[in-house]
Amino acid sequence: MLRAGALLTAGGATLPLTGCDLFDRNEPPPPPDPLEPLAAESRELAARHRAAVAADPALADRLTPIADAHAAHAEEIQRLIGRPAPAPSGSPAAGATPPATDRDGLLAELRTAEQRGRESAAKACGAAPAERAAVLGSIAAARATHVEVLR
Repeated sequence: MLRAGALLTAGGATLPLTGCDLFDRNEPPPPPDPLEPLAAESRELAARHRAAVAADPALADRLTPIADAHAAHAEEIQRLIGRPAPAPSGSPAAGATPPATDRDGLLAELRTAEQRGRESAAKACGAAPAERAAVLGSIAAARATHVEVLR
């Protein structure tokens, strides 16, 4: 790539070359992958479970494995997508509400989130090409089990 500081000798004169667009084409970003929302949802579910453990540490044995599973699912989905996950924003998701403070409320919120997650994973599985369907089916099944663990 040619940049400022390179020199060109032409007709006995030495001329500096400036940045050249010949090699610096601004390629448009690739279109979003249809699995990106599912990866984001997996990261969100992991964060919800970790927040519930922070709110009620007695739930750690029950919820930490689920949070870890969601984090692993997010990584696997990103592998299927073929791009790294976007950097976390560091701030809570827009419209996110703080978790309930009582154990029953925490578990009810997590069950609801897992049920929605199971539905979205099953929908993604049904729409996915064969090479992605097995992983997505496994994620949908895991989310269904999470609903049962949270009862």
